[in-house]
Amino acid sequence: MQHILRSISALTIATLTLVACDDNTANMGIFPSNDGITNSTALYQVISRSVKMDSVEANSAISYLGAITDPETGTDITADFAAQFYTMENYRFPDKELMIGNVAGVPTRGVPQCDSCEVRLYFDNYCGSDNTPMKLQVYAMSLHPDSIMSEDSTYYTDTELKRFLPVGAKPLTSRVFTPRDLNVDELTLSSTSHNNNVRVMLPASFGQKIIDHYYNNPDDFRDSYTFIRKVMPGLYFRTTGGKGTMLSVYVGAINLFYRIGDRLDEDTVYNAVTRFAATPEVIQTTHFSNDNVDSLLAIGTCTYLKTPASICTELKLPIDSVFIDEHATDSVSMASLILTRYNKKQTGLQLETPQELLMIRKQEVGDFFKNHKVADGRTSYTTSYSSSYGSYTFSNIGRMITYCYNEKMQAMREENEKRAAAGLPEYTATEWNTVYSTQNPDWDKVLVIPVSTSTATTTTSGYTVNAQVSVTHDLSLGCVRLVGGTTPLTLQVVYSHFAQ
Repeated sequence: MQHILRSISALTIATLTLVACDDNTANMGIFPSNDGITNSTALYQVISRSVKMDSVEANSAISYLGAITDPETGTDITADFAAQFYTMENYRFPDKELMIGNVAGVPTRGVPQCDSCEVRLYFDNYCGSDNTPMKLQVYAMSLHPDSIMSEDSTYYTDTELKRFLPVGAKPLTSRVFTPRDLNVDELTLSSTSHNNNVRVMLPASFGQKIIDHYYNNPDDFRDSYTFIRKVMPGLYFRTTGGKGTMLSVYVGAINLFYRIGDRLDEDTVYNAVTRFAATPEVIQTTHFSNDNVDSLLAIGTCTYLKTPASICTELKLPIDSVFIDEHATDSVSMASLILTRYNKKQTGLQLETPQELLMIRKQEVGDFFKNHKVADGRTSYTTSYSSSYGSYTFSNIGRMITYCYNEKMQAMREENEKRAAAGLPEYTATEWNTVYSTQNPDWDKVLVIPVSTSTATTTTSGYTVNAQVSVTHDLSLGCVRLVGGTTPLTLQVVYSHFAQ
């Protein structure tokens, strides 16, 4: 009850602010009474429920690796990822005659040799314990043309990445790691110049194969597209043991170490390294597995938002109710809705609270993300989490409510024109409500989905505008429990109508 009171109280405060502050853009559409237009308000109940999300696009500059259990919900999350590696255009190794390798134990010029090879996974964040042992396996991906990840394809959070491996593939290597590198001293770990990473030694033969390929076919290193298809299609990473840690990997790098001689001094030898990095220019994609999620869907006393690609909240908007009886001829000036968060049940390990939400008509979700749209303020809206109030506020979804209602009524007019032409009786509004809802069961439903947004600032005619340029699924680890389910939410509507 405390949560409900806080939600209604916040709604009341928001409405008073919107009506009273004439210079607030949130006031748009609310008219002062001296213009011959009066305002009135009404409250309506909104029904909500948790729904399972479909898989979402997983191409991202951030990859996830590990396995954890969310202590609040008991759900298990595992993540493995695949990454391609970038090469600079027309990359060149040193001249072959400068390369030094061992021949019968003797350092010899003109012999390209990989002394050692490693891959490093740099992570800027992790969820869970910093000393939980995790077993990591690294695989080389297949060079078969049908098994190479293509920039023309879209990969999703449920894409099975093992299909990009050679048949019967065995790991190149495996090792046990902890997020806190126990091989590095405390002073180094706390240094601002230190970047947390997992270092995995690969077989030197893996690096040797790349070096040999270069000296046989240097043109295959002319760009990343060719490099990926001719030389190295990428690596696949997965944990096969341990639970309690999930890394957020922002870059991976393969380092090949070798020796080269001085061009003028035959006695001088240098240690050299060539690096290939997983960058935004090439594909990185994470496969997520969310277990025990169905048990959360059955909980009716609340709803959930859970990322990545797990659970969102569905709202059934009372659109017909907004336009009946005394409000049939009124205009909806404002409609506000607050989603209030329950406090976390557990201490210790907790998943982050999603920071941004998208509200969108359920029937438009697929097209929205497929075509990389942004919120239009008519059938889609975004908002941010307020830590001060522990809630998300959609301050005005009035245009969406009006749009949905008008769409339904326009469909009735068109259908009645057809029926009249055929000599059939026209539908009444009550009859049409049943017909339309049967034909379009999601017409009054919206989904609330955790997202990440970005904006760009432009200046035109002296005015600075922050425009939304992207809305993508939130692929970070997050979970929040919301008031809803058997506790209806409150939609507060402000109407405007001409005084009689």
